[in-house]
Amino acid sequence: MTNSADIDQEPAFIEVGEGEGSRRIAVRARAGGAPGLFWLGGFNSDMRGTKALALDAWAAEQGRACVRFDYSGHGESGGAFIDGTIGRWLEESIAVFEQFCRGPQVVIGSSMGGWMALLLARAIAKREAAAADLAGLVLIAPAPDFTEQLMWNNFSDEIREEITTKGVWMRPSAYDDGAPYPITRALIEEGRNHLLLGSVIEVGCPVRILQGAQDPDVPWQHAFALAHRLPAEDVVLTMIQDGDHRLSRPQDIARILAAVAEMG
Repeated sequence: MTNSADIDQEPAFIEVGEGEGSRRIAVRARAGGAPGLFWLGGFNSDMRGTKALALDAWAAEQGRACVRFDYSGHGESGGAFIDGTIGRWLEESIAVFEQFCRGPQVVIGSSMGGWMALLLARAIAKREAAAADLAGLVLIAPAPDFTEQLMWNNFSDEIREEITTKGVWMRPSAYDDGAPYPITRALIEEGRNHLLLGSVIEVGCPVRILQGAQDPDVPWQHAFALAHRLPAEDVVLTMIQDGDHRLSRPQDIARILAAVAEMG
């Protein structure tokens, strides 16, 4: 299903931010019809993951546009992961969306990308005129507010103390090579500027949520909390009883593609 020529194709790069805060963001944009697909990956993942490639291959088969990119400090983009914050990655998401997307878009966000998708939708709604708008959101194990709800609130006193005093804690990873990755005080504190679950979240488009009941990173209760904050009309939460966090099995990919196709 994956076109290896597209995987190996060199990405385009854009500069986001100014001065010392400038970073080089890698983007792969496939031309095609509407609604286009816009991929927002997860925390510490990249645009060459199973779901991203499956969506790109499906877009090619359907003649649909597809845009995917790496946040700074991820994949092929510049910058250091340890410098990342929700606001910084949101700025990059908005910049790529505005520069590469035209017409209606289905935004697909995985894990942290689900939070990014909701924040992007809110940012788009504030713009009076834009070259692209939203046809719908497909959120896969969405993790809005994860820095506070799923990290800080669950950390031990010892971990909180280390983050507060040293500015960083190296968190063990259960994925990929198992190498620990940094959780910084800046990530936690800046994330508080973007919390969503305390009030109604207006997105202005249909929403489909896919959640694994066996997800060890984003519990299914988190998806329910999100669904209750979204407008009641045209929001569907699908619980996958044997699904994990990644939802990258063939049957999971099929459900994701069906949700995207449902948006038009």
